[in-house]
Amino acid sequence: MIENIDRVVLLIIAVNVIVSIRGFNNYAFFDKYKFSVGSILAGEKIRTITSAFLHADWMHLLFNMYALYLFGDIVAAFLGSELFLLVYVISLLSGSLYTLQSYKNTLYYNAVGASGAVSGIVFSSILLYPEMNLYLFFIPIPIPGYIFGFGYLLYSIYGMRNQTSNIGHAAHLGGAIGGFVLTILIKPSLFIDNTLTVLLMAIPILILVIFGDKIFKN
Repeated sequence: MIENIDRVVLLIIAVNVIVSIRGFNNYAFFDKYKFSVGSILAGEKIRTITSAFLHADWMHLLFNMYALYLFGDIVAAFLGSELFLLVYVISLLSGSLYTLQSYKNTLYYNAVGASGAVSGIVFSSILLYPEMNLYLFFIPIPIPGYIFGFGYLLYSIYGMRNQTSNIGHAAHLGGAIGGFVLTILIKPSLFIDNTLTVLLMAIPILILVIFGDKIFKN
């Protein structure tokens, strides 16, 4: 269990928890480092990184960290700690950049969360270990990992269409793309070893990239 988790994965979880708790208890800190389109375009680019370690509330934090706990160790086991960290960071950045591109004309848009980085790790782990089955919370039936991945994206789409909080739903898609592409680049053999999984995971990403503007219109 927790004692067997990769140390880098555990470190990332710890940093998210510590920074998020600071944000819960200090609104000035939260406001200074959250994702804010207007502030980022004005030059505060550090927010594209710092916002990924803040969370809107305890449920948001627990959901992301639980997903990172489930899937992060899989990526670290297959790729090693260093490449896990690379996938995490690239997914974080691609999630932030996708969000910035999506809301560049909405200067008041704000968001927080490790959603982009975690989404990239989720997609990376599914590519690396497509036969995984998960037992989530109190559900006694095993759920295939790729179904969880699809559900994660559907949750993101719903969140983008019904933006009612600071949760960075747009980052889910950007992070998924980053994690997907980077994992393929690191292990191109996946095209041969897990062809069906690669194609299945690529379909929703391509649909969202091509038709995203129409899907996200309210």
